[in-house]
Amino acid sequence: MIGYVMLGSNDIKKAMDFYDAVLSQIGLIKKDINEEYIGYSSNKEPSQIEFYLTKPFDEKPAKHGNGTMVAFLAETREAVHKFHRTALDKGGTDEGAPGFRTTGGNMYLAYIRDFDGNKICAYSIN
Repeated sequence: MIGYVMLGSNDIKKAMDFYDAVLSQIGLIKKDINEEYIGYSSNKEPSQIEFYLTKPFDEKPAKHGNGTMVAFLAETREAVHKFHRTALDKGGTDEGAPGFRTTGGNMYLAYIRDFDGNKICAYSIN
């Protein structure tokens, strides 16, 4: 299926501060970093990096995609809440408070945007 996801950022250090805090709430850990990108993996499979934040290769400003969203599976509803709260505390914006959605079936979801405008979701099916 999908090998990894990569999103652009205009400030890698700021992205690292934000995503280190936010993704740790749902079981992801930073595994690779340099001046150009940061890579995160599941703490259950640390050898498989699945999410990257990077400066754009073409050296133009990073822009979020209209209609683009990355969703991370969280183990519990509590983790979804922590993801959402931490994102807001770190300067992200609310795109949908934690809760069930009418189209989500048994999925419990929360949506945020990072400071680059990327839309990120955490969800639980437990």
